[in-house]
Amino acid sequence: MITTICLLLWITMACSESDPVDEPITPPTNEINLAEQNLVRAMELADNAVEQHFTGSGMAMARYYNPYTDSRSEEIGSIWMYTSAIEAVNAILHGLEAQKAQVNATLYNENFSRYTELLQKLYDNADYYLGTFELTSYTQTKNWSVYGVNRSSAKGSARVDGIYNVYDDQMWLVRELMHAYKLTGNNTYLEKAEYLTEYVLDGWDCTRDDNGNEIGGITWGPGYVTKHSCSNGPMISPLVWLHELYKDKNDEITYHYIDATDGQTRKTMQVKKSDYYLEFAQKIYDWKKKYLLRPDGVYDDMMGGCSPGSPQTETIDGTVYRKGITCRDKVGPTITYNSGTMLSGAADLFQATGDSKYLDDAISLSDASFSYFAVPGQTKPGYYTYDISGFRNWFNGVLMRGYVDVYPAYDGVADYINSFQENLDYAYENFLYNGFLPTNLLVGWSLNNSNNKTEAMFNFAFAAEYAVLAKYEFEK
Repeated sequence: MITTICLLLWITMACSESDPVDEPITPPTNEINLAEQNLVRAMELADNAVEQHFTGSGMAMARYYNPYTDSRSEEIGSIWMYTSAIEAVNAILHGLEAQKAQVNATLYNENFSRYTELLQKLYDNADYYLGTFELTSYTQTKNWSVYGVNRSSAKGSARVDGIYNVYDDQMWLVRELMHAYKLTGNNTYLEKAEYLTEYVLDGWDCTRDDNGNEIGGITWGPGYVTKHSCSNGPMISPLVWLHELYKDKNDEITYHYIDATDGQTRKTMQVKKSDYYLEFAQKIYDWKKKYLLRPDGVYDDMMGGCSPGSPQTETIDGTVYRKGITCRDKVGPTITYNSGTMLSGAADLFQATGDSKYLDDAISLSDASFSYFAVPGQTKPGYYTYDISGFRNWFNGVLMRGYVDVYPAYDGVADYINSFQENLDYAYENFLYNGFLPTNLLVGWSLNNSNNKTEAMFNFAFAAEYAVLAKYEFEK
C-alpha cells in the first residue's frame, strides 16, 4: 500500500513508513493550509486507487476493491468507470499547477511529471475499449473508431456497433482529453478530442420539423432513440473550450446539415471552427433547457416515450439516412450530474459570450439544485446528505464541479461547495482505512468486512473532488 499520509486537520502531519509507489508525496511544510491539504489527500486517495484497482501492463480496472479483505473483483470496469481515473489525474494536475502558481512549487516539482506519465498510460490503455464500426446517421454513412462500453482483450478490437457504444462515454472522454491537452500541450489529446467531438455531433438530430426547424438533441447512443440529459449536457463545456482555442484562428471544419427549405436535402459547407463549436454549444444548451428543465428548476433524465423503440432509417434520393426522433415525454429521475453539467455549461457560455442569460440560469440552477439535492441533517447533524444510491457518488461530484465553475461569477455557491468539503473531511478524519474512504462518507464502513467493497469510480471521484477543491481554494 502506498505511503499513508496522516494529516491533522489544518495543523500538522506525519507520515507512516511503508514501501512507496513511484515518488512519495512530500507535503511542503509541517503546517498545511486547506488547499494543500486537499491536494495531498487527493493524491493519496488516487495513488491507492490506482495501485489496488489496476493490474498488469494493460491496466485492466477491477470494478471493486475491498480494503478490509484486500480483494478485488474479477469484473472489469466499463470505459465510463475507467475514465474516472483519468478525471482524477487531470484534476490533480490542475491542482498542482494552481499550487505552483499561488504558493510554491514543492508539490508540483515532486509530482507533476509522474502524474503526466500516469495520464499517458491511462490513455494508451484506454485503447482496449476502442473499436471501429460503420454508422448511418442523419446526414451520412461513415466508419468511426470510438470507445465501446466494454473492454476487449486486445487494443482496437472492442465491439462498438449499435448499443455497444454511447455518446455520453465519448463526451466524458472529450472533456478529459481537452483538460489533458491544456495541461500538457500534447496535440495528440487535442486531435482525439476533436475527432470524438465530430462523432458526437454527427449524432445531433438535424432533421427538420414542419416549420423547417431542427428537431435537435443527441440520443443516448447510435443504437438508441431516447435523448438524455447525460448525452447532451456534458458536451457543452468542451465545445466552448474548443471555441476559445480557435477563436483567433481561421481553421475550418465541414458542417453537415439538412436544408431548411425542403427539410430533406443533405448539404455540407465549410465554416470556421470557432463559430461551429460555439454554435453547437449554444444549440445543445438551448435544447436541453427547453425540453428537460423541470418547473422546480432542476433537470429531468431524458426524453422518452418513443415509438418505435429502435432507430429507423429512410431513403432520400437513393441514399439511406437515419430518421429523426420526435418523442417528447420527459422522464425522470432527477440526478445531480444532469444539473451539474448545465451549471458548468452556463458558466462557460457566460464567460465566452458575456450574455447575462447564462449567468441568470447559473444562479437559479445553483440555488434550485442545492435546495433539491442537499438535505440538511438527514444522516448527521450539521452535515448535508446527498443521495448516494446507484452511481450517485460520482454524479454528485459533477454537481460539485458545476458549483466550482459558477463560483467566479456567483459566490453564493460557496456554502454549497463547502458541503462537499465537510463531507469529505468527515470521512477522511473518521473512516479512512488503508487509504480508502467508504461509499457512505457520513456513515462509514460496515461491521461485516465482506460488505466493504468500494467502486473504483467512487474512489477516483473522491480524489477528483479533493483535487477540484484544492484548485478552488488556491484560486478563490
